[in-house]
Amino acid sequence: MGLFDVFKGDSAQAMTPKMALGASLLYMMSADGNVEQEEIGQLVSVLGGDRAALDNALKYVRKSNVDTFLQTAPAILSEPQKRCILINLCDSLLADGSAAHTEQALFGRFLTAFGFSEDAFRPHFETIALKNDKSVFNT
Repeated sequence: MGLFDVFKGDSAQAMTPKMALGASLLYMMSADGNVEQEEIGQLVSVLGGDRAALDNALKYVRKSNVDTFLQTAPAILSEPQKRCILINLCDSLLADGSAAHTEQALFGRFLTAFGFSEDAFRPHFETIALKNDKSVFNT
């Protein structure tokens, strides 16, 4: 340890798939500048109450912008992990009942970075939209 290493703070953790999931959700939650209670609940639920994963994701998001994340994360994620993250992002995006333009744009960037088209993701989107549409019970 060097003399001034004490001032560097926490050393950077290597990106893991679970950290990528948490960071993705944090980027999406903050995209519209408003973090809703539904979104926080979604994040805690998706991470299974894993406080260490949440803390690591928070540290990463504080130090790295979304562009860096979108360049780094796809290389460490499997196809099912990418799909899982996209599905959870979409669910989070729709949890508060609306999708702000900034959220939609960010989701599009995630789709592209993870190698998905809108058409390929559409079946997942339609299912999530229906899941979050409680008006179907207003008969």
